Amino acid sequence: MEKQSEIIEQRRKKITALRESGEVLFPNDFKVLNSIVEIKDVVEKSPESLGEKGAVFITAGRMMAINRFGKSSFLRFSDGTGQLQAYVRMDKVGDEVYALFKKMDIGDFIGVKGPLFKTRTGEWTLLAEDFRLLSKSIRPLPEKFHGLKDPEKRYRQRYLDLIMNQDTREIFIKRSKVVQAIRGFLLNRNYLEVETPMMQPIPGGAEAAPFKTHHNALGIDLFLRIAPELYLKRLVVGGFDRVFEINRNFRNEGVSARHNPEFTMLEFYQAYATYEDLMRLTEKMFQEVAIAVNGTSSIEYQGEHIDFSGKWERIPLLTSLQKIGGIEPDILDNREALLEVAASKKVKITKSDRLGKVITKLFDVLVEPKLIQPTFITGYPVEVSPLSRRSDKEPEMTERFELFIAGREIANGFSELNDPEDQKERFLQQVADREAGDAEAHLMDQDYIEALEYGMPPTAGEGIGIDRLTMLLTDSASIREVILFPHMKPSGRNEHK
Repeated sequence: MEKQSEIIEQRRKKITALRESGEVLFPNDFKVLNSIVEIKDVVEKSPESLGEKGAVFITAGRMMAINRFGKSSFLRFSDGTGQLQAYVRMDKVGDEVYALFKKMDIGDFIGVKGPLFKTRTGEWTLLAEDFRLLSKSIRPLPEKFHGLKDPEKRYRQRYLDLIMNQDTREIFIKRSKVVQAIRGFLLNRNYLEVETPMMQPIPGGAEAAPFKTHHNALGIDLFLRIAPELYLKRLVVGGFDRVFEINRNFRNEGVSARHNPEFTMLEFYQAYATYEDLMRLTEKMFQEVAIAVNGTSSIEYQGEHIDFSGKWERIPLLTSLQKIGGIEPDILDNREALLEVAASKKVKITKSDRLGKVITKLFDVLVEPKLIQPTFITGYPVEVSPLSRRSDKEPEMTERFELFIAGREIANGFSELNDPEDQKERFLQQVADREAGDAEAHLMDQDYIEALEYGMPPTAGEGIGIDRLTMLLTDSASIREVILFPHMKPSGRNEHK
């Protein structure tokens, strides 16, 4: 830290001297005509047009390395699309420009104009005929050989992580491709992209603890949304038969390798469809997205080979508890017996947890971590699915699925409950659960009930976690690797001192 402070002080003095000499350190009149990736494309496709008397390029970027040799220097610079070498000679750029160049530092932004030539080692290099300083840096970049490895520093100062680590850049390029591919997939199937409120008077659509805020002008408390579900289904009531939204949800819960309080979700709804239709659609979506992002429907994730192709396995929830979780089938409807199993497996159960909640908590511990290949778990109890349609064959269960890949939940979907009387009864039970101590139970939403009373067609809907899907497709172990600026505790020190 002391060495860095000395470097910063030296650079500040240098900046003062350059300004006093009349140098413009932050100009805005340099016009870039070629990105580095475009230049490399010319190298690949038309090398015959290159050479010291060939095509001239005008480009810019950040200097990442400098190798000085008296009256000439090699440097490497990056513009976000790639990295290129440049050769700066005093006799080409002139004494005055070269004198300025000698005062420049790694991290400065430069503009360069010139042709490409091949060095003795065979590397295509830009021969600088014109050279400009575009932005002077004050702080030194991390040491190039070790780069930026400390995870906490990488997350807190993501801009440094992006500068120094190409792997990080690739993750976020792929994340963008994930979102683009999903959007294209749905638009091609006549879905309408919409936006619904992020601040809601009643936090609904999921069982989770919300963040609370206050609207001064309206004089009311509002909640950052935990899900857009109830608003999207209002749109189905309004006549939009296929809608989707890709946006942020907020849940005031723990932070871990798989959880961030602010996260990105896709939610989509389709009228005249069932949860079985959505399982088939999800298979196709994931296959197309994987190919768009990685060029293949098979991936490697944390040492596991995962194949998105074909039809994925479907297992009823209770069956999975028997065959994978090792629970005897004759106790699956016995809360007290299941509590004994939970105690023996150190699964935390609260007094207010009814049978359905006990079952799903046991599933989370005994089954979920073992579901590596894409697997749909189907048929969830009504009491843990307050917005899902009941099964006609098993009224105590719902037409619901959750998708698991690599031992974690990736998606949740179901045939929607569109019976307003049944929905009201479910809400009332959730209110009772909340009063009994379940802080995450759903609140009553009378306006949503009223919307259903106008009539909602048979509908199926689904939510997919974009962050977790990106983790899979980039082989990232932590959700923080795929969120540009993850939430973290204050560091307890002034990092920018």
